[in-house]
Amino acid sequence: MKVLVTGGAGYIGSTICSALKDKGHTPVILDSLITGRAEFTRDHIFYQGDIADREILTRIFREHPDIYATIHCAALIVVPDSVARPYEYYRENVAKSLELFKTLKELGHARVVFSSSASIYDFVPEYMVTESSPLRPSSPYARTKYMMEMILKDFCTAYEGMYGIALRYFNPIGADPQMRTGIHIKNPSHVLGKLVDVSLGNLPAFELTGTDWPTRDGSGIRDYIHVWDLAQAHVQAMEQFSQIFERAGNPENRYVVINLGTGHGVTVRELVTAFEKVYGKPINKVEKPPRPGDVAGAYANADTAKRLIGWEAKLSIEQGIADALRWGEVRENILHFED
Repeated sequence: MKVLVTGGAGYIGSTICSALKDKGHTPVILDSLITGRAEFTRDHIFYQGDIADREILTRIFREHPDIYATIHCAALIVVPDSVARPYEYYRENVAKSLELFKTLKELGHARVVFSSSASIYDFVPEYMVTESSPLRPSSPYARTKYMMEMILKDFCTAYEGMYGIALRYFNPIGADPQMRTGIHIKNPSHVLGKLVDVSLGNLPAFELTGTDWPTRDGSGIRDYIHVWDLAQAHVQAMEQFSQIFERAGNPENRYVVINLGTGHGVTVRELVTAFEKVYGKPINKVEKPPRPGDVAGAYANADTAKRLIGWEAKLSIEQGIADALRWGEVRENILHFED
């Protein structure tokens, strides 16, 4: 089948495209390349443009009327940056997604898998969240994901023939095991990217931001999921799109939410320890206050993913770390950064 992947030149979107292709499907990428990488579009059908551009979307579906569904990954994603630049985040993520969903509905291509985020969950005492756990997004980034979900849910409820699946990601790590794609930002802001940069000598020390959270060791708790596992979940969601709604009891609003995580909570300190074990030696570390928008964290109850799409995470944190380290070594041979 053909699948439109918005943001298909980014970290997660490009990995999803590789996973789709490996299973015999044809991804069609729409990406503005503002943050995505042209290198990741090679060997794929690619359109450079904006998700809010009705003209380019019309052209895509005219040239590829057999597109089965859309995986919507395009978004700005850095939490501290969203605190500093909320206007850009609400414009790029919310306003443009509103136009995208409207155009998909009007063009009659109204099956959507949406890349959502576990950052929209409220704090829960034991840190494990289910799809019905309370929501309280705590940063502009998280609030954009929450709003995008609400828009999609309302569209599915209101417009006959529109179906939405929101996949709430936890914390992706690693790279495509075949080293086709990986973290594409020159100076990554997420925890494993920074650990890799310290190991490569690009940073003097790893900053452990937040050491007084009410967790077992004071550092934040996360659910680190290998990006390749995450990509496989999207492939299975596309292949079983109709069955997912049947298994969910055919909800009247034609909208389903699924957590994607390992089901295990790992603190940042524990991740650092695992990193040093895989890397083979200690790295420089320094403790810092939490960044703007940071939270104690959560990990997934992943039972719904197993029930609805037959998916569960298979790759270990150690494998994610090893693949991230390998990608760090080859990245600059694949991506051409400007000085």
